[in-house]
Amino acid sequence: MPIRKNKFVSGCYYHIYNRGNAKRIIFHDMHDYVRFTELLYIANTTENFKTEWQDADVFSKAQSQPLVAIGAYCLMPNHFHLLITPITENGISEFMLKLCTAYVTYFNHKYQLSGSLFEGRFKSIYVDADRYMKYLFSYIHLNPLKLLDRDWKIKTWNSTMILDFLERYDYSSFHTYLGRKEHSSAHIINRSTFPNYFPTEQEFLKELTSWFKLNDYYNRPGLTDPACKN
Repeated sequence: MPIRKNKFVSGCYYHIYNRGNAKRIIFHDMHDYVRFTELLYIANTTENFKTEWQDADVFSKAQSQPLVAIGAYCLMPNHFHLLITPITENGISEFMLKLCTAYVTYFNHKYQLSGSLFEGRFKSIYVDADRYMKYLFSYIHLNPLKLLDRDWKIKTWNSTMILDFLERYDYSSFHTYLGRKEHSSAHIINRSTFPNYFPTEQEFLKELTSWFKLNDYYNRPGLTDPACKN
């Protein structure tokens, strides 16, 4: 994955996403999800790192100078979403190069494959409005509901059931915004670099539940986005 010629701007925010080549599965089991989650932490450094590690808890290692700050993430069977901002010059491109190269190496070795895993270079959308930024926190964290029911957004749901499903889904930063300090996402997310939209757990849950209660998740004016069709 060559580094992009265009540089991401310091102080700006970006929705980064990519999916498997031809929509192929990129996370087959728990170990795949865990490896990518660990890489979100380990690859986020200006220093070199080893792609093979034996530590029982990789998050126990102090993180050196990070390349990016991550505000939200979600891993799905055939794609992933990140909300990030660069900390160092060219930080996003360098981070994504390290992250994806390390994961593809792991994946191809594990499944005895070769060649491309992802659908080309990662995609990026500049977050150009405060309203859109806040929306992305909901969009990214509600993404797993597609696994519950692909048509969830046009149906009426019990709030308790949906929130229970999201809390049981382990591969997103949802848990950090619930204050779960023991969850792996707590080591990955840097909330202080992003607007403090959700000063309390209750504010976060209120924002999320407002979307599926209204049943117009994708239809609010001004929030159309090709990334949101993944």
